[in-house]
Amino acid sequence: MSLRMKGMFFAMAAWMVLASTGCSKNVKIQVLEPAKIDRAAQTKQIAVSDFKDDTVGLAGKIEALLANQTVDGQKYFTTVSRNEMDRILEEQKLQYSGVVNDSNMVEAGEILGAQAFISGEVISASVKDNRHYEKRTKCIDDKCKEIRSYLVSCLSRSIDLSANIKMTDVSKADIIYADAFSKNYQWKHCQDDRNVLPSKSDGLGKLASEIANEFVYQLTPHYTTMSVSLLDDPDLDYTSKQENTLDIAIDYIEAGRLDKAEQLLGTLLTSTQNRSYVAAYNLGVVKEAQGELEDAKRLYLMADKLQKEPVDEINQAVVRIDQIMLKREKALSQISR
Repeated sequence: MSLRMKGMFFAMAAWMVLASTGCSKNVKIQVLEPAKIDRAAQTKQIAVSDFKDDTVGLAGKIEALLANQTVDGQKYFTTVSRNEMDRILEEQKLQYSGVVNDSNMVEAGEILGAQAFISGEVISASVKDNRHYEKRTKCIDDKCKEIRSYLVSCLSRSIDLSANIKMTDVSKADIIYADAFSKNYQWKHCQDDRNVLPSKSDGLGKLASEIANEFVYQLTPHYTTMSVSLLDDPDLDYTSKQENTLDIAIDYIEAGRLDKAEQLLGTLLTSTQNRSYVAAYNLGVVKEAQGELEDAKRLYLMADKLQKEPVDEINQAVVRIDQIMLKREKALSQISR
């Protein structure tokens, strides 16, 4: 992978938000994570078959998500639309009923140029309504010395959706990933509230979208957000100029100016003859946010050597940075294949 492409993949990692929590300041950093299903993430050409008993449009939702899945603005999967799949397979006179089965999967995949098929079945899609009454009270007089109880009519709606989904390798005809998904939700509306119950189709559609998102999430490298604390109290006898430099550096981080914060923290670290773990650690946080993980690790280790008593933020950083570097390496491997 070129340096330019790597730079694009880390562009979002440089996004930071600073929030005050008591006397400490927390930085939210986006971290590139690998897909949970490694083999699936490395299978980029995908066709989605119609699902059995799919009255909720689950297959279509998965297909749309895959087609629009991106990492740093770059499309991750190449998908064959089901409409195009129907047309091509019909033209080739392949026996095909909309649902690809194991017997024709290899042939269909070769025709479509797909590395994998996603297929599935909606096991259940149900809506249950329950009417009941709930007790309410209200004041009879202005001072509420007396109250009256009464009942209001309510309707509870429970919606459940379950499905089995699998991703099959075309060339090997074996299963890359398979799982059972189940979602349910309950809504309630009483005569005295403004809640609106979703229709059966809207409720099932919401659950189908949640299942589709959960399934596709397993297949794709993605960013997660983590919170990292800055150190804003000097650890040495800072001069007034050095204290001011630390404060301004944190202000620049708050403004999203990591470049300026990097310069100031570098100057602060040098002015203390590389003896301030606060400067080393904060500069490491900036480097981590910019995706320069090797430099961040070097600075965290420097801060670790300088601390005379355990500092939680530094100890956490020393452990965290190795984990993040491993995750990044795996994610980049998935992306580059």
